[in-house]
Amino acid sequence: MAESLNIQELEQVVVRFSGDSGDGMQLAGNIFSTVSATVGNSISTFPDYPADIRAPQGSLTGVSGFQVHIGASKVYTPGDLCDVLVAMNAAAFKTQLRYAKPNATIIIDTDSFGPKDLEKAEFKTPDYIAEMGVDPDRVIACPLTTMVKDALADSGMDAKSILKCRNMFALGLVCWLFSRDLDVAFNFLREKFAKKPAIAEANIKVIQAGYDYGYNTHSSAMNVYRIESKTKVPGRYMDITGNKATAYGFIAAAEKAGLQLYLGSYPITPATDVLHELSKHKSLGVKTVQCEDEISGCASAVGASFAGALAVTSTSGPGICLKSEAMNLAVIMELPLVVLDVQRGGPATGLPTKSEQTDLLQVLFGRNGESPMPVIAALSPTDCFDAAYDASKMALEHMTPVVLLTDAFVANGSGAFKLPKLEEYPAIQPPYVPEELRGQWTPYMRAENGTRYWAVPGREGFEHILGGLEKDNKTGAISTNPENHDLMTRLRAEKVAKIQVPDLEVEGDKDDADLLIVGFGSTYGHLHAAMDELRGKGNKIALAQFRYLNPLPANTAEVLKKYPRVVVAEQNMGQLAAYLRMKVDNFTPAQFNQVKGQPFVVSELVEAFKQLIF
Repeated sequence: MAESLNIQELEQVVVRFSGDSGDGMQLAGNIFSTVSATVGNSISTFPDYPADIRAPQGSLTGVSGFQVHIGASKVYTPGDLCDVLVAMNAAAFKTQLRYAKPNATIIIDTDSFGPKDLEKAEFKTPDYIAEMGVDPDRVIACPLTTMVKDALADSGMDAKSILKCRNMFALGLVCWLFSRDLDVAFNFLREKFAKKPAIAEANIKVIQAGYDYGYNTHSSAMNVYRIESKTKVPGRYMDITGNKATAYGFIAAAEKAGLQLYLGSYPITPATDVLHELSKHKSLGVKTVQCEDEISGCASAVGASFAGALAVTSTSGPGICLKSEAMNLAVIMELPLVVLDVQRGGPATGLPTKSEQTDLLQVLFGRNGESPMPVIAALSPTDCFDAAYDASKMALEHMTPVVLLTDAFVANGSGAFKLPKLEEYPAIQPPYVPEELRGQWTPYMRAENGTRYWAVPGREGFEHILGGLEKDNKTGAISTNPENHDLMTRLRAEKVAKIQVPDLEVEGDKDDADLLIVGFGSTYGHLHAAMDELRGKGNKIALAQFRYLNPLPANTAEVLKKYPRVVVAEQNMGQLAAYLRMKVDNFTPAQFNQVKGQPFVVSELVEAFKQLIF
């Protein structure tokens, strides 16, 4: 029995859960990720779900997937292809097999492969395994639905509720396959369904049934695998999505600055989860308002900033278009504001549940007039916490709106997050108008670094009015004077240009690389993995990933001109490359561009970069 099982140590593994949108694949994947992160494994996840509100059951277009990459050491991506594929129905098997390795283990629910299921999935023969060219020895075929019904036969639940537990059976089987501790999963469910304990216990019973099925049958004589952590730093860990990490980063920044946090937002995929998360934390002084449209969400945040709060507005690309007027109001009023742009596929409604990096030029230049605005891009789901904190600090200390770029990939993806200690984070010190300036202060009086002083309403002697019309530099009164407008335009630009950001870091063979890979934001993991693979084959490769896009790091030109070959890789048609050519003289990089709504594939990056080396 268990003593005779072959428990094999693995360095890493990729698991993909797939099924109908209503089959709970995201929940199963999240729980498996949490179980793995809790024991110290490095994880990277990729939820891949359709834009349909609810596609017809069993249809090819309605398949939802969740992929998780688990490693004993640091993993940078959710993986190109999976080692284990869970296919809850025929449509999932048909559409998701392309994401599986040739030797992948495939777990299927045979109860969902009936004649009608095969017809919906457009199979031509009843022998669906042979039709897909799969080795049957790699398939764990079990009557999953039947066993779930048997497990919950005495639960008193109705048939529909019982079927909703099918995902937990698959989760239990995968937990057995990778020797996972079920207690973490049980605790997760009891917390999630705290107000419905009967539902929690039913799901727990089904997880145990799935685990026992693997244990008792040894599932086609498969090995049991274990992935031990080799790089765990002591501390408390959690599996966290990028959106949740972003929300927590804003809360941390507000607490550090001693301010209330205000979010004015209009729901839009894939940014809405930030609104959802922040709305849960009224006890921490967080105020959230779901506004009637995008511009009111931003305009209300501008008002909250004027009143002295850490003000945030969240959206995706289409919402940035609509917020631009109110964003410019914050520019000319010189008020702190963080604009969160969780990028998605465009243009227009585009691909609302998919990921791109196509808003870069919009957030840099997509406003009327000269309206410079700092831009920061998060590198990973866990980096979203620090990126949100840094964007808040920059906005508050320099009295400027700041754009924080994430995207659907990092926002919905997750990683193992070591809970931070707030005392280790840098102080946030807004430039409040000094008391000694009482009686001589005017609204656009500036500190030595060019930042406008912040006079929070309620301070006697510092009453003032701000607005969207140009103001006189000295008095703060409305002014159409040409020289004053030229001066104010330059002062606003200089204030942003003077912001000090960390130097651009180079990883890999930074001293003698034959090729420098350049990217920004969320592609960091895939580009790093491609660099590692190429270096492992003896190539001299380096990577420079931009986190700060405006202002650019001071050493940008030095880094980009140091290497004989440079390739800029981004999920758009070349926006970063164009921006760098504008900022760096005689910079002519090669480019790698994809706009597929999907993350980069590391093997494709490796092949493309090879061509540039030889």
